[in-house]
Amino acid sequence: MAILEELLKSPDQSVRLKAALAAGTYPNLDHIEVLIRQCASETDFFVRDTLSWALMRQDRPTVVQRLIPELKSVNPQSRSQALHTLSKIGDKENYSLITAELLLDADDFVASTAWRSASVLVPDADKPALVEILISQLGRGDSDTQFGLTRFLCAIGQPIVAPLMHAAQSAEETVRTQAEFTLIRYQELRLEESKKSSSRGESFNT
Repeated sequence: MAILEELLKSPDQSVRLKAALAAGTYPNLDHIEVLIRQCASETDFFVRDTLSWALMRQDRPTVVQRLIPELKSVNPQSRSQALHTLSKIGDKENYSLITAELLLDADDFVASTAWRSASVLVPDADKPALVEILISQLGRGDSDTQFGLTRFLCAIGQPIVAPLMHAAQSAEETVRTQAEFTLIRYQELRLEESKKSSSRGESFNT
């Protein structure tokens, strides 16, 4: 554990990356605390992503329990990285950990990460409630934040249509514009998927 901690403190990004890769390749309960602490301060995107991968390779129930306090951390990076790791783990039973407080987080990056993680983990029965919260965030933030929200809404599927049609009548221009754009994007994605399905069917029949 001490060696891993020392390597993750290296100023060399490649050293930190290799250390995270090694920690995931050779799982060990002692790695979990070190990896989570590094998530809170790691400056490099690729290393952070590898840290989440390494955590995903550890004992998952233990990792999830240790992530719960991180979701409530005052450090935005701790919150966002914990959410990202939950999405990597991919267990829908962890959906309840993504609270409304996180979905409405004051930090745009944390909120956006919560939206993405929720769209991955949400069970079918919880989709309408999630859509209601996400619809309330239409028009929020910069163009990247808004495009992300559109993408995560589209990932949820059919339950977004009626709420978006209602939002498209909003008196608030940014809300109305994004709702309209999201509806168009959703229809485009459905059409693309339909074409792919038809193409697969034709290939199967030939």
